[in-house]
Amino acid sequence: QVQLVESGGGLVQAGGSLRLSCAASGRTFSSYTMGWFRQAPGKGREFVAAFTGSDSSTYYTNSVKGRFTISGDNAKNTVYLQMNSLKPEDTAVYYCARHQPGSSPFVVQNYDYWGQGTQVTVSS
Repeated sequence: QVQLVESGGGLVQAGGSLRLSCAASGRTFSSYTMGWFRQAPGKGREFVAAFTGSDSSTYYTNSVKGRFTISGDNAKNTVYLQMNSLKPEDTAVYYCARHQPGSSPFVVQNYDYWGQGTQVTVSS
C-alpha cells in the first residue's frame, strides 16, 4: 500500500514563499512520476507540477512557471514544491499524488494514490 503524506502548508502574505513536502512510503518515488495538484474552494482539482524521479523531468502548469519549482530526493522518497512569489489566487488545498505510467501527467484521472492535502493560504 502506498502512503503519501504532505506537509509545509500555512498562511503567508502575497509575495512570500512556502515549501511543500510529500513523503512517500514504499518503492514509489524513483519508479514513478509524482505530481502536485491543488483545489480551491468551489473549484475542481487542477494540475500544478510533476516530477519524474528516474530522469528528473519536470512539468508545470503555465500559471506557476517561473514561480514554483518541483524537485525530489530519491534517498528520502520525498518530492518537494518550492513556491515563491505567491499570489492570493494560489490559495488552495495542495495534494501530492502518484502518476500511472503511460498516460499524461497533466490529467488528474491518471493518478492513483493521493495524500490527504495541505492548506496553503495567501493573504493580500
